[in-house]
Amino acid sequence: MSTSNVLYDHQGPRARIRNAVLSVLFGVALIGLAWWVYAKFEKAGQWEAWLWEPFLDSATWTQFVLPGLRATLWAAAVGMVLSLVFGVVFAVGRLSDHRWISIPAGAVVEFFRAVPLLLMIFFVFYGLPFVIKAPVTAFWALVIGLTLYNGSVLAEAFRAGIKALPAGQSEAAYAIGMRKSQVMQYILLPQAARAMLPVIVSQLVVLLKDTALGYIVAYPELLQRGVNDLAANKGNVVAAAIVVAVIYILINSLLTALAGWLDRRTRGRGFRLPKQDPTAEAASPDSGQATAAQG
Repeated sequence: MSTSNVLYDHQGPRARIRNAVLSVLFGVALIGLAWWVYAKFEKAGQWEAWLWEPFLDSATWTQFVLPGLRATLWAAAVGMVLSLVFGVVFAVGRLSDHRWISIPAGAVVEFFRAVPLLLMIFFVFYGLPFVIKAPVTAFWALVIGLTLYNGSVLAEAFRAGIKALPAGQSEAAYAIGMRKSQVMQYILLPQAARAMLPVIVSQLVVLLKDTALGYIVAYPELLQRGVNDLAANKGNVVAAAIVVAVIYILINSLLTALAGWLDRRTRGRGFRLPKQDPTAEAASPDSGQATAAQG
């Protein structure tokens, strides 16, 4: 019998009826809300055919939507990789036994968590060139801002995951002679990442949506190209916003499904000792001496 079956308290007849009634009421309320929104849009003329006809033209997708989608996915992909690296590095830094490492790492994380992302992107694009004496492209202004903010949040998630692990695991690793870097790399970080996977995925979804803030530096992402530029040419702001929202929902759903697949793939996998060759054991001197002693 699994642990979930032991701990789960099965619902009685009254609880099942109550949950069924609440589910039906919630479904009816949701349908009513959707119909109310549809009716308001119908009254405002937002379902007229001419507003949606541009999306039947391939030029709309090739000139506006798909270029913006590519720019969004590219910025999000680079930002995700850099944010994960930033999060791991500064989580380990905050857990360091050396105060000259842990205190600055903590200060960096707390600072970039407190600064609004929009302000950070603005400063990187307009303020950083005065420091480095070179212009910063809109792409890197957006990616750097996403990395600093989301990486700081992920650093706290990784640190919380590591701190939540039983102390006995690291103590056992130290007892068999592993160094702290090995304990962190092979014991703590893999388990923390697996345990914090829902939080990590949620933050990566936030990062993907935050690419829309690239409009402040004129980065041609999906919202800029698929709503602003398209609506300026076709005059269908609401229709374009609905289509772009559906695209965001699909992308985030795929990201969540990928995370679920990774969770199922890694669940239940433990640390395995390397397989030993039985022929090597038979040929070893110790096994020969043991056989002679038994004889």
